[in-house]
Formats: sequence, structure tokens, C-alpha cells
Amino acid sequence: MFTDPATWTVLIVEDEPDNLEIAETVLLFVDSTVYTAADGTEGLRQLETITPTFVLLDLSMPVMDGWEMLEQVRANPRLANLIVIALTAHAMDGDRERALQAGFDGYITKPFRIDTLLAAITKCLQEIEEARG
Repeated sequence: MFTDPATWTVLIVEDEPDNLEIAETVLLFVDSTVYTAADGTEGLRQLETITPTFVLLDLSMPVMDGWEMLEQVRANPRLANLIVIALTAHAMDGDRERALQAGFDGYITKPFRIDTLLAAITKCLQEIEEARG
């Protein structure tokens, strides 16, 4: 289902300009449609008009963090089943499990690199697809 990145519509919610630029550049290079937001409030605003294939969502941001944005996404019946992948520098023992228990569908650690990000996203989407059956 997720094998062709050119069919993806992705919302990246990330406050760190370098991370946002890397993710956006990688996804545009493989012809994905990309939308961006600098915090959860902007991300929710974007979701009023688009329904992405998935969201890459930073956990730690000003204004509204990824945890709160995820809560609001899951509470919205139209968005409740949207695939949301955590993008985070939180890579300590238990952080991945905490994010998945909170309702994130996947987990990608930062910093990520141009040459590995697409593979990480693809692997994450395959795991989500397998888990959802």
C-alpha cells in the first residue's frame, strides 16, 4: 500500500528548520506531496484542509507539542485513524514504547540523515501496515 513514495501526501510538523528542510527535501525528491507546519497548532490548521497519507510529527515544539497535537488528532473522528509517526530526539530506553502507547503509529529518531530517512519512513510504514493487517 505504501510502496510508492510518489503517491504519498505528507504533513511534516517540525519546529527545527534544518530537520524540516531535510525531511521535506527527501520527500520532494521522491515526488511526494509535502505540507509543512512549525508547531502543532499549525499542523492542526493544515489538517482542516488536507488529509495526508501520514504525518511526521516532532514531539518537542513550542506553542503546541506533538503529544498534544496527537491527542487532538485522535479525538477528531475524521482524523482518528490517520497514521502519525513520531519524529524525536527522545531516544532513551522506553521512549519508543511511551510514544506508541500514547497513540503514535511509528517512531523515527533524530537526528536523521538524507541518505537514511526514506528507508526509515518506508520501514515504519511497512510495520504499521503489518500491524493494521
